[in-house]
Amino acid sequence: MAFNKSLAGYFDDLQHIGIPTDDLQKTVAFWEKLGFKMLGNFDTDDQGNEVVFMQYAHLTLEIWTGDGAVRQTGAINHISLNTSDADAAFKAAKAAGFKMKEDKVQHLDFWQHGIKFFNIEGPNAETIEFCQIVKD
Repeated sequence: MAFNKSLAGYFDDLQHIGIPTDDLQKTVAFWEKLGFKMLGNFDTDDQGNEVVFMQYAHLTLEIWTGDGAVRQTGAINHISLNTSDADAAFKAAKAAGFKMKEDKVQHLDFWQHGIKFFNIEGPNAETIEFCQIVKD
């Protein structure tokens, strides 16, 4: 697939990097030792799984339980790009012919007003998420 600039205007920065874990406390302690601070901690389901967001300077990590840690090179699950309009970005990604990993924009109750997101697949089967933190 040739590079298509039509999606470039729908994100403005790296939002976070997603890392699954089997041991949330151990993983949080590791990143805290590197200087990261916890921004938020959320339940993800009714089975005790959680997601934690940690930040150091401009870099934010999303660390969660429930999907299992890969435990080898390639353990990062996804790279998330910040968007202010997930719905418009989704339409642009579909129109540009990107391989979509969902058939519609997803919603979760993280943060005060929730998030909206979708994922595309890169040429090496990597996941690139477009995520909007809903402001109101």
